[in-house]
Amino acid sequence: MRKSIVSVVVVFALLGATGLASAAADQQRPRKDLQVFNDVSREVQRYAYFTIFDDVSASVHDGVVTLAGKVTMPFKSSEIQKRVAKVDGVTQVVNKIQVLPVSFFDDGLRYQIARAIYGNPSFWNYAAMVNPPIHIVVENGHVTLTGVVNSNVERMLARSIATQFDALSVTNDLKTDAEVQAALEKGA
Repeated sequence: MRKSIVSVVVVFALLGATGLASAAADQQRPRKDLQVFNDVSREVQRYAYFTIFDDVSASVHDGVVTLAGKVTMPFKSSEIQKRVAKVDGVTQVVNKIQVLPVSFFDDGLRYQIARAIYGNPSFWNYAAMVNPPIHIVVENGHVTLTGVVNSNVERMLARSIATQFDALSVTNDLKTDAEVQAALEKGA
């Protein structure tokens, strides 16, 4: 069964407890941080200008949200930070989102790869989604694929398609549903 795909990657840094009192406190914190993370994820996904050419990840620890990733326009970084700061339970936002350089070559490469991946029949189900899960980040001719796919076969196919163009390099950081679920269970 396919669960909804979260294009924002889960990153949790939770400290272990050594005493009984701190163990009880730690049991409540992960739920709070997880809820904050889910709300942050929803805010990023609902941001109207967040596209398949942007990639933002978040981590939450005691209400402090750290945003990382790369976006295609400077206003996206500040607007995402403002949206996240309004989430209930967020005490501070550390914005480490980088802005990709403006480049006609990079733009052309982004669109070529996106058309090839989402035009492939294996990925039509993703193309029909409101927030397609495969993100194509191009920086100075170097391509990084991020997001979540159903299987390792899809991960390898997406990489294979992306290498058909004039990219200087292709990095495949796609995760499978199983890998994301394992990371969630490990962090919870």
